[in-house]
Amino acid sequence: MKNIVTYFLIVVLNLLPGYVEAVDLASAVQSIESEWARIRYSVAKEQQEKEFTRLLVTVETFQVEHPKQAELIIQKAIVVATNAENVAPLDALDAIHEARDLLLQAIKLNPNALQGAAYVTLGTLYYRVPAWPIAYGDDDKAQQLLENALAINANTIDANYFYADFLVAQGKQGQALKHFNRALNVPVRESQILADTRLQALAQEAIDELGAKEKGLFLAAAVTN
Repeated sequence: MKNIVTYFLIVVLNLLPGYVEAVDLASAVQSIESEWARIRYSVAKEQQEKEFTRLLVTVETFQVEHPKQAELIIQKAIVVATNAENVAPLDALDAIHEARDLLLQAIKLNPNALQGAAYVTLGTLYYRVPAWPIAYGDDDKAQQLLENALAINANTIDANYFYADFLVAQGKQGQALKHFNRALNVPVRESQILADTRLQALAQEAIDELGAKEKGLFLAAAVTN
C-alpha cells in the first residue's frame, strides 16, 4: 500500500508543473481578452493606440514564458489588427499583414485553439481589408475561414456574429439573420461579459436594421403595386 501511495505521489508531482503551466496560460489569455475588451469598448478613441501598445507589451511578456502557444499568438494578432484602426495608413497596412501572418502561424500550431478564434479573426480580416494590390482581401477565403471556425464550434458568439456580418456584405440577409440570432442565443461567458454582451448588442442592432430594411422594401412594393 505504501508503494502505491508513493507511486501516486510521484505521478502527481510529475504532472503538476504542466497543470500549473496550463492554468497560468489560461489566466493570461483571459486577462488579455478582458483588457482588450475594456480598451475597445470603454476607452476613448484617441487613447486607444497608447493602451493597445501597452497591452501588446503585456502579450509579448507572457510569450517569453509560453513560447509558440497558439492562444497567445492569436491574442497578439487581435491586438495588432485592432490597433491598425488607430495608426497611419502605411503603418496600418503593415499591421494587417503582421496580424495575418501571426494567425496563419497560430493555425499551423493549433487550429482548434480558443475554439477556432484564429479562423474567425483571419476570416474577418480577409473580407474587411482591401483586395490586392493594396492588401489581401478575398471574399472566398473569408467564407472558407469563417466556415472553418463554425465547424470547430458552431456555438460561439464571435463565429456566428462575424459570419453573419460577412453574409450581410454578400447580400445574403436571410442567412445572416440566422447567424445573428444564433449569436444572441449563445450564453455569455462569465469571464468575458463585456466583450460578449457588446457583440450581442451589435447582433441585435443588425437584426433590427435588417428587419427595418425588409419592412421598407415591403411597403415600397405595396405602394408600387
